[in-house]
Amino acid sequence: MLTTLVVILATAAADPLPNTQIEALPLTAALPGDTPAKIALGRLLFFDPILSATRNVACATCHHPQHGWADGRTTPLGVHASGIGPERKLVQGAEFVPLTRNTPTILNTAFNGMESGKPFDPAKSPMFWDNRARSLEAQALIPIRQSAEMRGEVCSEADAIHSMVQRLKNIPEYVTLFQSEITAEKVTQALAAYERTLIVTDTPFDRFMRGDKTAMTAEQQQGMAAFQRAGCALCHNGPMLSDFKLHAIGLTDSATSRTEFRTPSLRNLKHTAPYMHHGGSTTLDEVLLFYDRLMDQAAETLEGGDASTLPPLDPLLRQMNMLPEDHAPIKAFLETLNSDNYDKAVPERVPSQPGG
Repeated sequence: MLTTLVVILATAAADPLPNTQIEALPLTAALPGDTPAKIALGRLLFFDPILSATRNVACATCHHPQHGWADGRTTPLGVHASGIGPERKLVQGAEFVPLTRNTPTILNTAFNGMESGKPFDPAKSPMFWDNRARSLEAQALIPIRQSAEMRGEVCSEADAIHSMVQRLKNIPEYVTLFQSEITAEKVTQALAAYERTLIVTDTPFDRFMRGDKTAMTAEQQQGMAAFQRAGCALCHNGPMLSDFKLHAIGLTDSATSRTEFRTPSLRNLKHTAPYMHHGGSTTLDEVLLFYDRLMDQAAETLEGGDASTLPPLDPLLRQMNMLPEDHAPIKAFLETLNSDNYDKAVPERVPSQPGG
């Protein structure tokens, strides 16, 4: 069993805080049933637009290796658009259907919900900014049902999954690859098996926490201490640097009026800008300045000030104490959570293509 070293934020006994350990990731996310054949099938399905009712949006349209397995956009464009990443545009004459939440990377999503010192159950892994789905398998079907993402107006939401299965059954190569009857459950199992291979576990931070004390510079180690001292680890903790809980930080979803969102992981931020649930911050400097202002707002509203015109704020914000001089070392620490060493391969073709 992998042994990890942990760093614990010191807290006063009279003021108990949540679990604030940060630690290395396990070296694999694979489950016993993730066979090479299932993973290979999942890879083809992930890049094949046949999963969408419009037949032109794949999972990889918004989660592409060129953009850190996200899309590099403020918010995504699903149906009625063409291109990849920031270059994706609406097709001429198409009606804009807004999607209001930034596309999270799927790198390391297989570890969602993993907490320090607790058993990890992949079947309960929280997904999406609002935790509305549990497990990679459950998550996979939701975009296929959504009109703005992969369904369009081709079929009803109730028919979306059945229609997807029928499209796959009409492709001889998929009939062979599934090795048995094609079902929605087998589609999601294959997609999840593939996504569990998209992990990054060899960052400087992970190597440092496993015992290689040369993996992080002195400045980066100071930044880790500043990260913890400032209270960032109150929410950004565990192996994924996220508690995966919903917190209110003064931002509201423009479509649903939701004010609480899941703590995002801080891993591989280098490849996954822009940030926040609405994609409103393009750099880490902007994020740090946002929290500077948020701490001032929290100090005023949580201590009896007039908050009647403001979104609610999480009481944990009262525990934060990030100083302007902490920004540079914290950024240096966050750099240790990055790695360029992840799977960027794209299939040469998918079965739905002519000749497949």
